Amino acid sequence: MRTEQTNDGETVALGALAWVLADEVRAERLLALTGLTPDGLRARIGDRDFLAGVLRFIENHEPDLLACADALGLPPLALVAARQALETI
Repeated sequence: MRTEQTNDGETVALGALAWVLADEVRAERLLALTGLTPDGLRARIGDRDFLAGVLRFIENHEPDLLACADALGLPPLALVAARQALETI
C-alpha cells in the first residue's frame, strides 16, 4: 500500500510540476528558488525529494495551491497529502 501512495504522490507532483512549468513566470520563480537550471530540473524529475519540494513550493503560496489543485481536479489537501507521502520513507 505504501508503494501505491508513493506512486500517487509522484503522479500528483508531476502534474503539479507540469502546471508550474506551463506558466513562464512561475517556472522562472521555481528555478530561481531552487537554483536549478532546466537541465538540472530534468535530471531530478524522478527524485522524490525534488517532487516534494515542488509541492512545497506550491503550498507556500496559497493562490498557487488553490489554482493548481483546481487545474488538477483535486482538493488542495490532496497536494499536501502527496507531499507528505513523498517525504515518508
